[in-house]
Amino acid sequence: MKNLPNIVILATGGTIAGVGGSSTAMVGYTAAAITVEQLIEMVPEIESIANISGEQVVQISSQDINNDIWLKLGKRVNELLSSPDVDGVVITHGTDTMEETAYYLHLVVNSEKPVVLVGAMRPSTAMSADGPNNLYNAVVLAGSSNAQRKGVLVVMNDTIYSAREVTKLSTFLTDAFQAPGSGALGYIQSNVAYFYKEPMGLHTVKSKFYTDDISELPKVDIAYGYANVTRAAIDAFAAGGSHGIIYAGTGNGSLTEDVTKALIEARSKGIIVVRSTRVGSGLVARNGEANDDELDFIVSNTLNPQKARVLLLLALTQTTNTKEIQQMFYDY
Repeated sequence: MKNLPNIVILATGGTIAGVGGSSTAMVGYTAAAITVEQLIEMVPEIESIANISGEQVVQISSQDINNDIWLKLGKRVNELLSSPDVDGVVITHGTDTMEETAYYLHLVVNSEKPVVLVGAMRPSTAMSADGPNNLYNAVVLAGSSNAQRKGVLVVMNDTIYSAREVTKLSTFLTDAFQAPGSGALGYIQSNVAYFYKEPMGLHTVKSKFYTDDISELPKVDIAYGYANVTRAAIDAFAAGGSHGIIYAGTGNGSLTEDVTKALIEARSKGIIVVRSTRVGSGLVARNGEANDDELDFIVSNTLNPQKARVLLLLALTQTTNTKEIQQMFYDY
């Protein structure tokens, strides 16, 4: 073997593995159409920067990612990184839920070695496909000593993001991924990963979440706030067996009178309630738009609703104590 880092690529499908009807088809393509072997063949340059092996974990569009796949993926990443023969892992993933999978792994991977998620905004057949360069950069990053102890990373459009902060902000632009309020961790240029800041919060080896021995994750749902909102979604989630509800409120996690009543009833049934916000960034203040102490609610800190859901479902594997869970939202 060459004196290069040993990188395993775990493929899950997505647009990076998508195929369109023509070179100009940027929408209306078939996602998850090509295999990990084909992805690797499309970027032969990565063989010059790492010893590459690939595994097809699933082959789906990322809107179909579910808790069972997360459990499977987290366990496999931990297995691989426990081997001295593996220096880093790259995960190809659809962009729709990539930030959620990244944050889940950020909390359950028990290794200091790099884990990098990567995707594409354009299918592999597009004349300006971004997948090949993104994948090349992901391998560079996973093989970089600079990326160690940084937690799980996302690299898109030459930019490195922390799994906690990154989110998708455009339906089609190649710079769709951003980190509002905190910014990127660094950049990739000329085969070098440059970091300018550290990730926020506890993660990986400092995280106390471990799911390799868990067969099922709790059910956590998200209800959305809007003008003239009703309590119907909250009531449906409560009736459907939710263990936790994230409320993506307007502004600073604001609640209407009806929504407040519905959430109080849900909490009385043992359902954990977290106030988040539909706004793209910012801190949800405890006891700001609701008396959280009195209502026994939790606030999401700076996590967006989908990231708050990830943290809550992991928190519920350990405790239902709201004070302990609130501290987790500050720590992670």
